[in-house]
Amino acid sequence: MRKAEKARKTFETTINIQVNLDDNSNISISTGVGFFDHMLTLFASHARIGLVVEAEGDLHIDSHHTVEDTGIVLGQLIKEALGSKEGINRYGHAFVPMDETLGFVALDISGRPFLVFDALFENPKLGNFDTELVREFFQAFSVHAGVTLHAKVHYGSNTHHKAESLFKALGQSLATAIQVNPAIKGVNSTKGLIE
Repeated sequence: MRKAEKARKTFETTINIQVNLDDNSNISISTGVGFFDHMLTLFASHARIGLVVEAEGDLHIDSHHTVEDTGIVLGQLIKEALGSKEGINRYGHAFVPMDETLGFVALDISGRPFLVFDALFENPKLGNFDTELVREFFQAFSVHAGVTLHAKVHYGSNTHHKAESLFKALGQSLATAIQVNPAIKGVNSTKGLIE
């Protein structure tokens, strides 16, 4: 079973996360940031992974540290749970329509973190979630999971829909990339290694 868990405590946040890539029966998210909880629940559901997140952060300042640190730990756990990465597809991509919005994510579990992010959010806040933190989460996740990640909102007008399309597309893309493919012997790389 590909799973991992970690507790991380700093002066700004306390993060406890459990990830199970092969059993999605347990999804429970509590960060104190309602919109972020909603997005992580959608992400896990579309990734078809189990995800338990308990986060406490300095929300009296803002939600930045909570969102970023959750992305850091989640990325680390995805990387750990994948282990040697033998047999996985490695690549995934998804277009996700959300009413008037079309979001897209493509990713490569390459060991080479890189983010290309192309999305504008006209509404600066959704509840106590600053919409610029969508990018911060994707950045933290990409770096610490060792994933090359491209995210783009092709069009749309509703800020909630734009963010939601990206989190769903991230989940859909990850679901494909982490899937074990019996046709792949070893790692899916001509180098013979994915770090």
